[in-house]
Amino acid sequence: MSEAKEVRLGVLKLGAIGTAVILEYLMDERADRKDLITRVVTSGAKMGPEQAEEVTPKLLEFNPHVVVVASPNAALPGPSKAREIIAQCKVPTIIITDAPGAKAEEDCQAKGMTLIVVAGDSMIGAKREFLDPAEMTLFNANVLTVLAASGALNMVFKEIDCALAAAKSGGTYTPSVVKIKAKKAAAAGMFSNPYAKSKAEAAYRIAESVAAVTVEGCFKTKEMEKYIPIVATGHEMMQEAAKLALEARELEKGGDTLVRMPHGKQGEILGKTKLLEKPEVK
Repeated sequence: MSEAKEVRLGVLKLGAIGTAVILEYLMDERADRKDLITRVVTSGAKMGPEQAEEVTPKLLEFNPHVVVVASPNAALPGPSKAREIIAQCKVPTIIITDAPGAKAEEDCQAKGMTLIVVAGDSMIGAKREFLDPAEMTLFNANVLTVLAASGALNMVFKEIDCALAAAKSGGTYTPSVVKIKAKKAAAAGMFSNPYAKSKAEAAYRIAESVAAVTVEGCFKTKEMEKYIPIVATGHEMMQEAAKLALEARELEKGGDTLVRMPHGKQGEILGKTKLLEKPEVK
């Protein structure tokens, strides 16, 4: 294969969702892609319009061929301001957000941007009496376990790869709306064992339902003695979802049917199923 030209991927992180933690590494998991240069700019935990106005131009100075923006609730003023700034550059853009971010669909379509809604990337139990750095880290680790083992992240990295491939070839990337629900995530996981697929879907469904619990605890309940157990419940649910997701993966490993999809050095997606075989272009 002849060496492809390099493409520049710009990743903008506004605030915190689980997917954002690992996002840039999904595209170059072995750090050996010859076709890709990535830059990441983040506003940290805060994600207001003022942060978006400060960090978005810094990302655009990189002159990316493709931009990916990850944030909670993409309809909020901060992410909306970032889209407004990016839209002026007419660069292919993918917005990744959680379930409340689905409200940004109309704006994304109007601006010609792809919207990926990761429904299982649920809100954390953000109450000071409950959430400390360790609890925050463990929750996000469990979120990522569910998203990775269920197949949801396969949908994320493949969509970004489509935009990168179009940029490399000089072709056109067609924006879309991708709503990652349980059935779609499990299908993307390519499970051969029906029990494994059921466990993956169950894990994702539980992860999706966590948001309703943590929203109740964070915004709808005023008494401390009531909201602390509620947000704790949400975190216990995500922990159990992670266990189920890993069980699904273990079932596939037991039958030597676990699908692996590494990137090749020129960004091509390879595939293999048997542990003791080399990945090939599928």
